[in-house]
Amino acid sequence: MRLLLLLRNYAAMTVFRLWAPRARQVDLVWGERRFAMKVRKDCVFFVDVPEMGPGDDYGFSADGGPVRPDPRSFQQPQGVHGLSRLVDLDAHVWQDQAFVPAAWTDAILYELHVGTFSPEGTFAGAIARLDHLVALGITHVEVMPVAAFAGHHGWGYDGVALFAVHEPYGGPQALQAFVEACHQRGLAVILDVVYNHLGPSGNYLSTWAPYFASDCRTPWGDAPNFDRAHCDEVRRFVIDNALHWLRSFHVDGLRLDAVQEIFDRSPQHILEELAQEVQRAGAQLGRARPWVIIAECDANDPRMVRAPAQGGHGLTAMWCDDLHHALHAVLTGESVGYYADFGRIADLAKALRQGMVLDGQPSRYRQRRHGRNLGPLQGGELVVYLQNHDQIGNRPRGERLTAQITAARVRVGAALVLLSRYVPLLFQGEEWAARSCFPFFVDHQEPELNAAIRAGRAQEQRDFGWSTADVTAGLAPDAPEAFAQAFLDWENRNEPGEHADMLAWYRALIRLRKTFLSGARNQEEEVTFNERDRWLIVNSGPLLIAAHLGEGHVALRPAQAAQLQRRTLLLGEGPVRERAGENADERWLLAPWSVGVWSPDTLAR
Repeated sequence: MRLLLLLRNYAAMTVFRLWAPRARQVDLVWGERRFAMKVRKDCVFFVDVPEMGPGDDYGFSADGGPVRPDPRSFQQPQGVHGLSRLVDLDAHVWQDQAFVPAAWTDAILYELHVGTFSPEGTFAGAIARLDHLVALGITHVEVMPVAAFAGHHGWGYDGVALFAVHEPYGGPQALQAFVEACHQRGLAVILDVVYNHLGPSGNYLSTWAPYFASDCRTPWGDAPNFDRAHCDEVRRFVIDNALHWLRSFHVDGLRLDAVQEIFDRSPQHILEELAQEVQRAGAQLGRARPWVIIAECDANDPRMVRAPAQGGHGLTAMWCDDLHHALHAVLTGESVGYYADFGRIADLAKALRQGMVLDGQPSRYRQRRHGRNLGPLQGGELVVYLQNHDQIGNRPRGERLTAQITAARVRVGAALVLLSRYVPLLFQGEEWAARSCFPFFVDHQEPELNAAIRAGRAQEQRDFGWSTADVTAGLAPDAPEAFAQAFLDWENRNEPGEHADMLAWYRALIRLRKTFLSGARNQEEEVTFNERDRWLIVNSGPLLIAAHLGEGHVALRPAQAAQLQRRTLLLGEGPVRERAGENADERWLLAPWSVGVWSPDTLAR
């Protein structure tokens, strides 16, 4: 049974259905007209209105109360508090039948926020910038949430009309056009979705049914009811939503937000059920490649990517914060918050070899053991990054890594991420060292809600460990300048100097990855390092990467120096030969904050 509204066209009939056990009577409201809906034993209200069709606006009224939007609405032209609009999503004539996404183990992701990616802040504006991503070498565009949320602008993680597309971005037809444009350029699309909570403004689900477990809360509000009375309908709602994006908008996969805040004690976890239904639907459609499902999970829980037969949920991949944290702590020297668990070259080496640093180890930040070992990997199970929306936006001022450290340090970090065995992700503008920040921003119209968000955000930052001065200097989420400062500065992308040089560096790294590192990589990376001298050498597939993550010049051990001498430097900076005197032994010195990439032995001189 379909949850809430199920709209189908049967010849001249338009059929509405609404699951509403909390209502005695429900009316469909269309203009000045009201249509009393009949009810079945399973609390599903229904009505046929033959004269209604695409373009008509409507709502539901429970027991004579205010008119509310349809929770399965495909479009909210007047925002999430307004009426819903009927849309024929099948009217789009797709031309992407020949498109096949790149193999997942060869994916290179690019995370973008539609509202700030282009000056227009729309899907149409984003389409105009897609050729840049193609030239860069991106294979998959990961789009931050587009489900309709309150206000004009926001990050999108407070969506409330989960089947509708945020109207300021262009609405549902504009999303279809965006995906079509991506596919025409060979780009797959991953859509970020949120199933752990709904936003605080415009969330009317509880009007109709027990969608939430009121005694089970996330940091952002009540958790959805996935394991209590009436949970079958809630589970169906979420699974139908996932299939909605995949079928009606042809996206190639989903990224599930903060799944550690999804609570479910059922014998079959909602994530496992969702993954199974998604893959079953993809097989029925005869897709050339399975739909991708990625979990964001800060619990370092291998069940996300293990098969159900092994006690897992069967998802494709999960975000890996540990490599980011290990790199960030080494590059910046920060030890605040969860960075307190990192900072050694050994942590970075472990992350490059095994993915997770905290795999059952004690965590100073959490004051308990954290995580579990992932076991053997092929590399496609983890998505890694030097920057992403959270790691930038959760800082008090939302500054990018390039505002914190030198370009040389950024180049070291980019090389280690983009040439790792895992699936790399870039955040919009990272590739040209964009100056714009990306602070957290909202646009709620309720003053008391904005005040609560400001206070909550400040408290989160203090709890993390940021200083009072940092928190005070941060941007208020509802301040207009928070949104204004987040727009990408495309004008300086090709400026000679830092921006053009960084863009050339990222393009070169991506070319090397595509040339030498395609396919699954079952073997752990061989990583050699020296904690005192802060150098690290990685055998990444056939490539060899040598990095110095410290100041001054340091000498390599003879064995490591010999490794490099047998190869050809493809990119970056190699060690410098030094001989103190005629009879002295020669030494090979790495420059401060340098990185070099060497060819396979077969290409050696």
